[in-house]
Amino acid sequence: MTKRSVCISQMSARSSFRGSKFRHVFGKPASRGQSFDGLPITRSVHDTHCCAVNPAFIAVVTECSGGGAFLVLPITHTGRVEPLHPRVCGHRAQVLDVKWNPFDDHCIASCSEDCTVKIWDIPVNGVQQDLTWATKTLMGHSRRVAIIEWHPTAENLLLSSAYDYKVLLWDLSQPGTVLRSPVRVVMMPLLYCCPSEALLLSVSFSRDGSALAVVSKDRRIRILDPRTGKILQVSNRGPHRVSKVLFISEKMLLSTGCSPWNQRQIVLWDPEDLSEPLFEEDLDGAAGVLFPFYDPDTNMLYLAGKGDGNIRFYELSIEKPYLRFLTEFRSLLPQRGLGVMPKRGLNVKACEVYRFYRLICVKDLVQPLSMIVPRKEPGVFHEDLYPLTAGNQAAMTAQEWLSGVNRGPVLMSLKPGTRVTNPYPESTPKRGLNRQLSSQWIMDMEPDFSTLTRAEMDFMEEAFYEEQLSYQDLKFSHDVSDLSGWTVDETFLPLWPYCCTPHCCEPTETPPPNTESELLQAFYKQQEEIRDLREQLNEREERISQLEVEIKVTRNTMRASF
Repeated sequence: MTKRSVCISQMSARSSFRGSKFRHVFGKPASRGQSFDGLPITRSVHDTHCCAVNPAFIAVVTECSGGGAFLVLPITHTGRVEPLHPRVCGHRAQVLDVKWNPFDDHCIASCSEDCTVKIWDIPVNGVQQDLTWATKTLMGHSRRVAIIEWHPTAENLLLSSAYDYKVLLWDLSQPGTVLRSPVRVVMMPLLYCCPSEALLLSVSFSRDGSALAVVSKDRRIRILDPRTGKILQVSNRGPHRVSKVLFISEKMLLSTGCSPWNQRQIVLWDPEDLSEPLFEEDLDGAAGVLFPFYDPDTNMLYLAGKGDGNIRFYELSIEKPYLRFLTEFRSLLPQRGLGVMPKRGLNVKACEVYRFYRLICVKDLVQPLSMIVPRKEPGVFHEDLYPLTAGNQAAMTAQEWLSGVNRGPVLMSLKPGTRVTNPYPESTPKRGLNRQLSSQWIMDMEPDFSTLTRAEMDFMEEAFYEEQLSYQDLKFSHDVSDLSGWTVDETFLPLWPYCCTPHCCEPTETPPPNTESELLQAFYKQQEEIRDLREQLNEREERISQLEVEIKVTRNTMRASF
């Protein structure tokens, strides 16, 4: 046994958890009337939560035909949700995940199978009609985008990872509604000999955003520098097959996965040395992915499995023994995913230290689950339960972080009426004015046409046609030579080593036929191509039948010879 391995028999009897104030924490589920009922929750098989929560709204990815959509509801809009409630439906394929901006409660990012990431501005009064126009569209991937993650301390920085083996970092403060060039390329197939190293299953920023922990398809953990993409640490090909990773602190990393005997495991690592784990424990033999959630204010760890009905509570320490099991919440209804409310949205008078939003597909229900510490005086603010926590104010701009500045999160107090001074200089103006005018902007998008004159209507129509023509001129070049070097994912990668056509990208686009004769010619051409493909398919089937007969004859001949 190595020096750093942890054995239960060697644990000290003087536990650092003695007298813990969280040993009696319990989960309190909300009633059906206080939940979100009637939501057509997505049945996607991707290992994402498909739910995002902040103190103002809750977003849930829903089932949708003919594109992708998700619902955005006010956090107080509990009860039965109308089936025809307006949705955010600007994606052309299924939405895989959504994430709220940690510094803007009205800004949300969504990734989809249509190879794009979209940024949406939600009005103050919520989504009153179907929202189809995104504030920004990030187009840099050629396969479906499965992971998005906001930077924890820098403003307007978003990380995206897709099945094209690219991990990109975007600066949303750049002008324009369509961004095609990321500010950093963290991982790319040109830089790796094995594509599985760049196909990510999970990502996690450190507390100050200076390091990035990722889990690749090869089930190994890597610590990266998100500014340069340089690999700082790599775990060994041990028996632990990692599924999810989470930064606990600068000196501890947590991962969940399974053992060679298909036992779900939880493992603790030292980020500076991934050669062997600090702690390892088997949990059960269930098959669902285990999602870890950590609260740095209370040092509590929550483990919830996909398809499970229970949530385990632990308490973490930087000293041995590292982990202590407290209790668990049990339910008969399995959860598809979970959303987490930020600490600034908790009910401090009820001694609530954490809140989940469980997605229960079998009941079309999103159920809040509050973690409560029992106290004799529940209506009083307890300072020992609520230390200073990360607030909704960015510590720096994207340009400052890209230049090499590292800052921790700006802290705030949950005590009502208490304000904590920001230790960092405010270099950017707040966006509060934009949020106050967001609902008015939506109303301005729909002018009252009854008050417009005929000349004004003609002017608006002419401006619309000019905008459409300019868009067509940019999208369809008049000169074929202008399209030389144009790639499928709309980026210039002449050294792309993989000769594959993305399944979710449109083929080479051509202008639509202008006349009926051109339309008929295109139709006949497609019919001929279909006929040729059918003939080739029939020939291959006949060839397969001939080979099967030859194999059978050869096998009988060999048997007869013996």
